[in-house]
Amino acid sequence: MSSPSADTLPLIDPFGRAVNYLRISVTDRCDLRCVYCMAEDMSFLPKAEVLSLEEIDRLASAFVRLGTRKLRLTGGEPLVRRDIMNLIRSLGRHVKSGALDELTLTTNGTMLFKHAAGLVEAGVRRINVSLDTLDPHKFQAITRWGKLSKILEGIRVARDAGLAIKINCVALKGVNDDEFHTMVEWCGQEGYDLTFIEVMPMGELGDLSRCDQYLPLSVVRAELQTRWTLDESDYRTGGPARYVTVGETGRRIGFITPMTHNFCESCNRVRLTCTGTLYMCLGQEDAADLRTPLRVSDSDALLEQAIREAIVRKPKGHDFIIDRRHQAPAVPRHMSVTGG
Repeated sequence: MSSPSADTLPLIDPFGRAVNYLRISVTDRCDLRCVYCMAEDMSFLPKAEVLSLEEIDRLASAFVRLGTRKLRLTGGEPLVRRDIMNLIRSLGRHVKSGALDELTLTTNGTMLFKHAAGLVEAGVRRINVSLDTLDPHKFQAITRWGKLSKILEGIRVARDAGLAIKINCVALKGVNDDEFHTMVEWCGQEGYDLTFIEVMPMGELGDLSRCDQYLPLSVVRAELQTRWTLDESDYRTGGPARYVTVGETGRRIGFITPMTHNFCESCNRVRLTCTGTLYMCLGQEDAADLRTPLRVSDSDALLEQAIREAIVRKPKGHDFIIDRRHQAPAVPRHMSVTGG
Protein backbone atom coordinates (compact mmCIF):
# COMPACT_ATOMS: atom_id res chain seq x y z
CA MET A 1 0.00 0.00 0.00
CA SER A 2 1.42 3.40 -0.98
CA SER A 3 2.14 6.10 1.62
CA PRO A 4 0.03 9.28 1.54
CA SER A 5 1.59 12.18 -0.38
CA ALA A 6 2.55 15.42 1.36
CA ASP A 7 -0.41 17.07 -0.37
CA THR A 8 -2.91 14.82 1.42
CA LEU A 9 -1.39 14.85 4.91
CA PRO A 10 -3.30 16.75 7.64
CA LEU A 11 -1.89 19.94 9.16
CA ILE A 12 0.47 19.08 12.04
CA ASP A 13 2.47 21.80 13.82
CA PRO A 14 6.10 21.42 15.06
CA PHE A 15 4.85 20.20 18.46
CA GLY A 16 2.75 17.36 17.06
CA ARG A 17 -0.59 19.12 17.48
CA ALA A 18 -3.17 18.54 14.74
CA VAL A 19 -4.42 21.92 13.54
CA ASN A 20 -8.05 21.24 12.67
CA TYR A 21 -9.88 24.35 13.89
CA LEU A 22 -9.98 27.61 11.91
CA ARG A 23 -11.39 30.87 13.23
CA ILE A 24 -12.15 33.43 10.53
CA SER A 25 -12.67 37.12 11.26
CA VAL A 26 -14.97 38.11 8.41
CA THR A 27 -14.83 41.81 9.34
CA ASP A 28 -13.00 44.06 11.79
CA ARG A 29 -16.10 46.23 12.11
CA CYS A 30 -18.56 46.07 14.97
CA ASP A 31 -21.72 47.89 15.96
CA LEU A 32 -20.60 48.00 19.62
CA ARG A 33 -17.42 49.34 21.29
CA CYS A 34 -16.82 47.09 24.31
CA VAL A 35 -14.33 48.72 26.66
CA TYR A 36 -11.99 45.70 26.89
CA CYS A 37 -11.96 45.12 23.13
CA MET A 38 -11.88 48.44 21.27
CA ALA A 39 -11.10 52.11 21.72
CA GLU A 40 -14.17 54.33 21.26
CA ASP A 41 -12.62 56.00 18.20
CA MET A 42 -11.63 53.03 16.07
CA SER A 43 -10.07 53.24 12.62
CA PHE A 44 -11.33 50.34 10.54
CA LEU A 45 -9.75 48.77 7.49
CA PRO A 46 -10.42 50.24 4.04
CA LYS A 47 -12.90 48.00 2.24
CA ALA A 48 -10.42 47.48 -0.62
CA GLU A 49 -8.13 45.54 1.76
CA VAL A 50 -10.85 43.16 2.92
CA LEU A 51 -11.33 39.77 1.28
CA SER A 52 -14.53 39.25 -0.64
CA LEU A 53 -16.97 36.68 0.68
CA GLU A 54 -16.07 34.46 -2.28
CA GLU A 55 -12.38 34.67 -1.35
CA ILE A 56 -13.15 33.79 2.28
CA ASP A 57 -15.13 30.80 1.05
CA ARG A 58 -12.21 29.66 -1.10
CA LEU A 59 -9.74 30.03 1.76
CA ALA A 60 -11.98 28.21 4.23
CA SER A 61 -12.57 25.42 1.73
CA ALA A 62 -8.82 24.99 1.26
CA PHE A 63 -8.47 24.50 5.03
CA VAL A 64 -11.31 21.96 4.99
CA ARG A 65 -9.47 19.98 2.31
CA LEU A 66 -6.38 20.06 4.54
CA GLY A 67 -8.21 18.52 7.49
CA THR A 68 -10.00 21.39 9.24
CA ARG A 69 -13.04 19.96 11.04
CA LYS A 70 -14.38 23.08 12.74
CA LEU A 71 -14.96 26.60 11.38
CA ARG A 72 -15.89 29.54 13.58
CA LEU A 73 -16.83 32.91 12.08
CA THR A 74 -15.98 35.92 14.19
CA GLY A 75 -15.42 39.67 13.80
CA GLY A 76 -15.65 42.39 14.90
CA GLU A 77 -19.28 41.39 14.64
CA PRO A 78 -19.70 38.85 11.83
CA LEU A 79 -23.40 39.45 11.29
CA VAL A 80 -22.90 43.13 10.35
CA ARG A 81 -20.96 42.11 7.22
CA ARG A 82 -23.11 42.74 4.16
CA ASP A 83 -24.46 39.52 2.60
CA ILE A 84 -22.78 37.43 5.31
CA MET A 85 -25.58 34.86 5.15
CA ASN A 86 -24.53 34.03 1.57
CA LEU A 87 -21.13 32.96 2.91
CA ILE A 88 -22.63 31.01 5.82
CA ARG A 89 -25.01 29.16 3.51
CA SER A 90 -22.14 28.35 1.15
CA LEU A 91 -19.87 27.07 3.93
CA GLY A 92 -22.74 24.98 5.22
CA ARG A 93 -22.22 22.64 2.25
CA HIS A 94 -19.13 21.26 4.02
CA VAL A 95 -21.25 20.33 7.04
CA LYS A 96 -23.86 18.67 4.86
CA SER A 97 -21.18 16.69 2.98
CA GLY A 98 -19.57 15.50 6.22
CA ALA A 99 -16.23 17.20 5.43
CA LEU A 100 -16.78 19.58 8.36
CA ASP A 101 -17.95 18.63 11.83
CA GLU A 102 -19.14 22.07 12.83
CA LEU A 103 -19.80 25.54 11.46
CA THR A 104 -20.44 28.08 14.18
CA LEU A 105 -19.95 31.73 15.08
CA THR A 106 -19.37 34.16 17.91
CA THR A 107 -21.69 37.16 17.93
CA ASN A 108 -22.63 40.09 20.14
CA GLY A 109 -26.28 39.23 19.51
CA THR A 110 -27.41 42.50 17.96
CA MET A 111 -28.47 40.88 14.67
CA LEU A 112 -29.71 37.50 15.91
CA PHE A 113 -33.36 38.53 15.67
CA LYS A 114 -32.82 38.88 11.92
CA HIS A 115 -30.57 35.91 11.12
CA ALA A 116 -31.26 33.12 13.65
CA ALA A 117 -33.55 31.08 11.40
CA GLY A 118 -31.17 31.43 8.45
CA LEU A 119 -28.26 30.20 10.56
CA VAL A 120 -30.13 27.01 11.42
CA GLU A 121 -31.07 26.46 7.77
CA ALA A 122 -27.39 26.85 6.79
CA GLY A 123 -26.30 24.08 9.16
CA VAL A 124 -25.24 26.10 12.22
CA ARG A 125 -26.25 24.25 15.37
CA ARG A 126 -24.77 26.33 18.19
CA ILE A 127 -23.43 29.84 18.69
CA ASN A 128 -21.51 31.82 21.28
CA VAL A 129 -22.99 35.15 22.37
CA SER A 130 -20.83 37.73 24.13
CA LEU A 131 -22.71 39.09 27.14
CA ASP A 132 -20.95 40.47 30.20
CA THR A 133 -23.83 41.77 32.29
CA LEU A 134 -27.60 41.53 32.76
CA ASP A 135 -27.80 45.10 34.05
CA PRO A 136 -29.02 47.49 31.29
CA HIS A 137 -27.00 50.44 32.60
CA LYS A 138 -23.81 48.41 32.95
CA PHE A 139 -24.38 46.92 29.51
CA GLN A 140 -24.55 50.35 27.94
CA ALA A 141 -21.41 51.40 29.83
CA ILE A 142 -19.44 48.29 28.81
CA THR A 143 -20.51 48.39 25.16
CA ARG A 144 -20.62 52.22 25.07
CA TRP A 145 -23.93 52.32 23.20
CA GLY A 146 -25.57 48.89 23.22
CA LYS A 147 -29.15 48.12 24.33
CA LEU A 148 -29.45 45.01 26.52
CA SER A 149 -33.12 44.42 25.69
CA LYS A 150 -32.28 43.98 21.99
CA ILE A 151 -29.59 41.41 22.80
CA LEU A 152 -31.78 39.39 25.15
CA GLU A 153 -34.58 39.30 22.58
CA GLY A 154 -32.11 38.14 19.90
CA ILE A 155 -30.85 35.35 22.15
CA ARG A 156 -34.42 34.19 22.80
CA VAL A 157 -35.18 34.20 19.07
CA ALA A 158 -32.02 32.15 18.43
CA ARG A 159 -32.91 29.63 21.12
CA ASP A 160 -36.47 29.29 19.81
CA ALA A 161 -35.08 28.74 16.29
CA GLY A 162 -33.21 25.70 17.62
CA LEU A 163 -29.72 27.05 18.23
CA ALA A 164 -27.81 25.93 21.32
CA ILE A 165 -26.54 29.05 23.10
CA LYS A 166 -23.34 29.55 25.04
CA ILE A 167 -22.88 32.88 26.79
CA ASN A 168 -19.34 34.31 26.85
CA CYS A 169 -18.74 36.60 29.83
CA VAL A 170 -15.47 38.52 30.28
CA ALA A 171 -14.68 38.88 33.99
CA LEU A 172 -14.08 42.58 34.70
CA LYS A 173 -12.94 43.65 38.15
CA GLY A 174 -15.15 46.31 39.66
CA VAL A 175 -17.59 46.12 36.74
CA ASN A 176 -19.45 42.80 36.67
CA ASP A 177 -17.81 40.92 39.55
CA ASP A 178 -21.00 41.30 41.61
CA GLU A 179 -23.08 39.53 38.93
CA PHE A 180 -21.44 36.15 38.49
CA HIS A 181 -23.99 34.30 40.62
CA THR A 182 -26.78 36.08 38.74
CA MET A 183 -25.31 35.01 35.39
CA VAL A 184 -25.11 31.36 36.51
CA GLU A 185 -28.70 31.46 37.76
CA TRP A 186 -30.03 33.14 34.60
CA CYS A 187 -28.23 30.72 32.29
CA GLY A 188 -29.60 27.82 34.30
CA GLN A 189 -33.16 29.13 34.02
CA GLU A 190 -32.90 29.87 30.28
CA GLY A 191 -31.01 26.70 29.29
CA TYR A 192 -27.71 28.28 28.25
CA ASP A 193 -24.15 27.21 28.96
CA LEU A 194 -21.79 29.91 30.25
CA THR A 195 -18.09 30.58 29.80
CA PHE A 196 -16.06 33.07 31.81
CA ILE A 197 -13.02 34.62 30.09
CA GLU A 198 -10.06 36.50 31.51
CA VAL A 199 -9.43 39.89 29.91
CA MET A 200 -6.53 39.70 27.42
CA PRO A 201 -3.82 42.34 26.79
CA MET A 202 -4.57 43.06 23.13
CA GLY A 203 -4.77 46.52 21.52
CA GLU A 204 -4.68 50.03 22.93
CA LEU A 205 -7.74 51.10 24.90
CA GLY A 206 -7.13 54.83 25.11
CA ASP A 207 -7.26 56.01 28.73
CA LEU A 208 -8.37 52.63 30.10
CA SER A 209 -5.96 50.21 31.82
CA ARG A 210 -6.26 46.43 31.75
CA CYS A 211 -4.57 46.32 35.15
CA ASP A 212 -7.77 47.85 36.46
CA GLN A 213 -9.96 45.43 34.47
CA TYR A 214 -8.12 42.15 35.10
CA LEU A 215 -9.68 39.54 37.40
CA PRO A 216 -8.18 36.02 37.66
CA LEU A 217 -10.75 33.31 37.07
CA SER A 218 -9.42 31.43 40.08
CA VAL A 219 -11.11 34.19 42.11
CA VAL A 220 -14.31 33.84 40.08
CA ARG A 221 -14.42 30.09 40.54
CA ALA A 222 -13.79 30.33 44.27
CA GLU A 223 -16.68 32.79 44.59
CA LEU A 224 -19.02 30.57 42.56
CA GLN A 225 -18.21 27.60 44.79
CA THR A 226 -19.66 29.45 47.78
CA ARG A 227 -23.14 28.97 46.27
CA TRP A 228 -22.98 26.38 43.48
CA THR A 229 -21.82 22.77 43.23
CA LEU A 230 -19.20 22.66 40.46
CA ASP A 231 -18.52 19.12 39.27
CA GLU A 232 -15.50 18.53 37.02
CA SER A 233 -16.39 17.62 33.44
CA ASP A 234 -14.47 16.13 30.53
CA TYR A 235 -16.74 17.98 28.07
CA ARG A 236 -14.81 19.71 25.26
CA THR A 237 -15.88 21.79 22.26
CA GLY A 238 -12.49 21.97 20.54
CA GLY A 239 -11.67 25.33 22.11
CA PRO A 240 -9.59 26.36 25.13
CA ALA A 241 -12.33 26.28 27.79
CA ARG A 242 -12.23 23.80 30.67
CA TYR A 243 -15.70 22.90 31.90
CA VAL A 244 -17.58 22.07 35.07
CA THR A 245 -21.23 21.10 35.47
CA VAL A 246 -23.39 23.07 37.90
CA GLY A 247 -25.12 20.56 40.14
CA GLU A 248 -28.10 22.80 40.86
CA THR A 249 -28.90 23.71 37.22
CA GLY A 250 -27.37 20.94 35.10
CA ARG A 251 -25.76 23.54 32.84
CA ARG A 252 -22.04 23.82 32.06
CA ILE A 253 -19.64 26.59 33.03
CA GLY A 254 -16.41 26.98 31.09
CA PHE A 255 -13.28 28.86 32.16
CA ILE A 256 -10.89 30.36 29.59
CA THR A 257 -7.70 31.35 31.40
CA PRO A 258 -5.02 32.71 29.04
CA MET A 259 -3.43 34.65 31.88
CA THR A 260 -3.51 32.40 34.95
CA HIS A 261 -3.25 29.04 33.17
CA ASN A 262 -1.62 28.84 29.78
CA PHE A 263 -3.81 26.43 27.74
CA CYS A 264 -1.48 26.31 24.75
CA GLU A 265 -0.34 22.70 25.17
CA SER A 266 -3.50 21.49 23.42
CA CYS A 267 -3.93 24.36 20.92
CA ASN A 268 -5.45 23.08 17.69
CA ARG A 269 -6.45 26.37 16.06
CA VAL A 270 -5.26 29.19 13.83
CA ARG A 271 -6.92 32.51 13.03
CA LEU A 272 -7.53 34.15 9.68
CA THR A 273 -8.24 37.88 9.42
CA CYS A 274 -10.58 39.47 6.92
CA THR A 275 -7.52 40.68 4.96
CA GLY A 276 -6.21 37.15 4.46
CA THR A 277 -3.54 37.25 7.16
CA LEU A 278 -3.14 34.00 9.10
CA TYR A 279 -2.09 34.23 12.74
CA MET A 280 -0.77 30.96 14.07
CA CYS A 281 -1.18 32.16 17.67
CA LEU A 282 -3.56 34.72 19.20
CA GLY A 283 -0.81 36.01 21.47
CA GLN A 284 2.05 36.26 18.96
CA GLU A 285 2.67 38.66 16.07
CA ASP A 286 4.09 36.15 13.56
CA ALA A 287 1.68 35.87 10.63
CA ALA A 288 1.44 34.57 7.08
CA ASP A 289 0.02 36.32 4.03
CA LEU A 290 -2.56 34.11 2.35
CA ARG A 291 -4.18 36.86 0.28
CA THR A 292 -1.31 37.00 -2.22
CA PRO A 293 -1.23 33.28 -3.12
CA LEU A 294 -5.03 33.35 -3.16
CA ARG A 295 -5.11 36.14 -5.75
CA VAL A 296 -2.13 35.34 -7.98
CA SER A 297 -3.48 31.99 -9.15
CA ASP A 298 -6.83 30.37 -9.86
CA SER A 299 -5.28 27.12 -8.69
CA ASP A 300 -5.12 26.44 -4.95
CA ALA A 301 -1.68 24.82 -5.11
CA LEU A 302 0.19 27.99 -4.02
CA LEU A 303 -2.43 28.70 -1.36
CA GLU A 304 -2.19 25.24 0.16
CA GLN A 305 1.60 25.44 0.11
CA ALA A 306 1.45 28.79 1.97
CA ILE A 307 -0.90 27.29 4.56
CA ARG A 308 1.43 24.34 5.19
CA GLU A 309 4.47 26.63 5.48
CA ALA A 310 2.59 28.77 8.02
CA ILE A 311 1.62 25.82 10.22
CA VAL A 312 5.30 24.83 10.45
CA ARG A 313 5.86 28.19 12.19
CA LYS A 314 3.10 27.75 14.78
CA PRO A 315 4.68 28.53 18.19
CA LYS A 316 4.35 26.49 21.34
CA GLY A 317 2.38 29.19 23.16
CA HIS A 318 1.65 32.83 23.83
CA ASP A 319 3.38 35.33 26.12
CA PHE A 320 0.47 37.24 27.63
CA ILE A 321 1.19 39.23 30.77
CA ILE A 322 -0.72 41.90 32.67
CA ASP A 323 0.94 43.91 35.39
CA ARG A 324 1.59 47.55 36.15
CA ARG A 325 5.16 47.38 34.83
CA HIS A 326 3.81 46.48 31.38
CA GLN A 327 1.32 49.20 30.50
CA ALA A 328 1.52 48.57 26.76
CA PRO A 329 -0.58 45.66 25.43
CA ALA A 330 1.26 42.39 24.92
CA VAL A 331 -0.07 42.38 21.36
CA PRO A 332 -0.73 45.72 19.61
CA ARG A 333 -3.58 44.55 17.35
CA HIS A 334 -7.10 44.75 18.72
CA MET A 335 -9.09 41.64 19.51
CA SER A 336 -11.48 42.55 16.69
CA VAL A 337 -8.72 41.99 14.12
CA THR A 338 -8.39 38.27 14.85
CA GLY A 339 -11.71 37.66 16.52
CA GLY A 340 -10.51 36.38 19.89
